[in-house]
Amino acid sequence: MDQTADILIVGGGVIGLSIAYELAGQGSAVIVLEQGQFGREASWAGAGILPPGNPEGAADPAARLRAHSHILWPRLSAELRESTGIDNGYRVSGGLEVLPHGGVASQLTSEIEAWRSEGVAVEELSTAELRECEPALNPSITAAYRLPGMSQVRNPRHLKALVAGCAARGVRLVAGQPVIGFDRREQRIAAVRTPTGTFAAAKFCVAGGAWSRQVLATVGCEIAVEPVRGQIILLSCQPLPFRHIINCGPRYLVPRPDGRILVGSTEEHVGFEKQNTAGAISGLLEFAVDLVPALAKARFEQAWSGLRPGSA
Repeated sequence: MDQTADILIVGGGVIGLSIAYELAGQGSAVIVLEQGQFGREASWAGAGILPPGNPEGAADPAARLRAHSHILWPRLSAELRESTGIDNGYRVSGGLEVLPHGGVASQLTSEIEAWRSEGVAVEELSTAELRECEPALNPSITAAYRLPGMSQVRNPRHLKALVAGCAARGVRLVAGQPVIGFDRREQRIAAVRTPTGTFAAAKFCVAGGAWSRQVLATVGCEIAVEPVRGQIILLSCQPLPFRHIINCGPRYLVPRPDGRILVGSTEEHVGFEKQNTAGAISGLLEFAVDLVPALAKARFEQAWSGLRPGSA
């Protein structure tokens, strides 16, 4: 056996690293195996939008998860900044939900009612209030509501902070180690096999994102997870023409304080293909300029894609 731990985590994205960070902080000996580079898959690719929530009013498991995350983010961000010196960019920027072209106003009304029933602060905006809130929005957009508690984090910075925090707590981080199988001892999993060695542990956690289904299939565990490609564009514009996160259906604009703007995202069921496509990029640019016409003069910096773990 190459390594032995109390807990071995398969997958070094934001979930695997967060679990490792917390367990190590409670005194466990933890190993994290990552098939590539730590945090460089979906965790790195995302826009870092953090919607609000209220545990007391959350009506279903997804809402409760979102609500508890909303409460934990400020504490975790401050703790990582103090212990590692890395600022993950967490900030409460507020968010706007605007009606997409062809949308029905009643859709926003039902969403507002749902937020209120959960006990989350939400502000219904008149056309005049919307213009005052974000003057650069396309004048054709007349219906919207505001979520003052919506936050954001800069994914790459947060991943760097988590890696540094895990290392400081003694987590064994092993990159370039895809899991090819598990060793059993009677009715228990005893170790994980990789191309270069075997790693034993008392307990195992699979946090492999879009690849979790493949990993667990080696022990006969079937889960309904598949990759969902998301393509994103990064623009830069000084001064920023807007300050809120703007959501419009499944797409969004996320402004960063340094003048960068994330434009996303597609939802494509294309297997494990990660490349960007001309059609998707042109569609995202059209969406951005249509929503905020001033972005026609923004500088194009780069585009990338990631594979979300989509579940049934």
